[in-house]
Amino acid sequence: MFESLPIAPPDSILGLAEVFQKDPRTDKVNLTVGVYKDESGQTPILASVKLAEARLLQEEKSKGYLAIEGLTDFNRLVAELVFGDSIDHRRIASAQTPGGTGGLRIGAEMYGTHYRGATAWISQPTWPNHPSIFEAAGLQVQGYPYLNGAKTGLDLDAMLNALRTQTRPGDLVCLHACCHNPTGIDPTANDWKAISELLSSRKLIPLVDFAYQGFGDGLEEDTIGLKTLLELNPEAIVSLSFSKNFGLYSERVGAAIVVAKDENSSIAALSQLKQTIRCNYSNPPRHGGSVVSTILSDPSLKDTWVGEVRDMRSRISAMRSQFVAGMKGTGVDRDFSFLMQQKGMFSYTGLNPMQADWLKNQKGIYIVGTGRINVAGLTNRNMATVCNAIAECIESTI
Repeated sequence: MFESLPIAPPDSILGLAEVFQKDPRTDKVNLTVGVYKDESGQTPILASVKLAEARLLQEEKSKGYLAIEGLTDFNRLVAELVFGDSIDHRRIASAQTPGGTGGLRIGAEMYGTHYRGATAWISQPTWPNHPSIFEAAGLQVQGYPYLNGAKTGLDLDAMLNALRTQTRPGDLVCLHACCHNPTGIDPTANDWKAISELLSSRKLIPLVDFAYQGFGDGLEEDTIGLKTLLELNPEAIVSLSFSKNFGLYSERVGAAIVVAKDENSSIAALSQLKQTIRCNYSNPPRHGGSVVSTILSDPSLKDTWVGEVRDMRSRISAMRSQFVAGMKGTGVDRDFSFLMQQKGMFSYTGLNPMQADWLKNQKGIYIVGTGRINVAGLTNRNMATVCNAIAECIESTI
């Protein structure tokens, strides 16, 4: 049977990482995969995480199965982190999932199972895994415009017009809560109000991918978009990831949350989330969720963690500023100052697929074909190399 299976194409981002690993050049630079890196080029384990793990090692008494929805404390604490007191928490149905990808899949599949024929609308561009996840969950997938013609900012009018004229009531609209992947271009506070009003008037359901809380403007500030949506839209699906802000990439920690209009509806939603989970992975892993709940429940550990998130955000911002200054310093005839308005780990540079290929082949600088770079992959040591390579690339490919 398996002899007839076609070879699946490599993932557009992880596939590049595999090629990078095989590249023998010692001066190669990987700006593709979306993981935070420190100045030494490593993805660190946070001090708060190490302290929480030491405590768990001493106090943990069982490796038994968790409940289908995961740790009770985890679900309560992450809801407090994301929503604060902005809504009645009895409206929240929350389930711990294997990463943000798991949260997206479970939320989308639960919805697609009960509302067949619904469409998930995704920004163009978006995280490359979004369409695959939603299609696998049984949803139709369509795109809405996001960037302006120069690909340097949000085209809010085009976005709203498409959602106003092409959607049907009950469709899902996938929105990035902050640090839009792959562009780093986020709506402003006023933009969020306009988006919220449009979704409410069209009876559309926000599906919010919240993978980078704390990496934009701050842990609280990055919730503004989600909270604005919920002021006019009583229902939403939210996917959370704790890979980035806790550095728990390999532990796969996330959540699928359904915000319902009342407590009875949230009880029904949780039952459906649990049923979806049961026939998928049955229940989530313990360790990463325990780390997150241990940190969030302890004031001292939480303070340490908040400081570490601030430090990661500051380093990313500093690298973005240095990159813009570095490109200006090369004398290349292209202004990269628009990158200063972008937030989070990613930036859309405006480089095209041919230029991305040139950088990989000629200089060992790996970026995604869309021109997206992981700003966190830049360091003081490789900054000049990257800037000079991009300048030479632009001049060679005009």
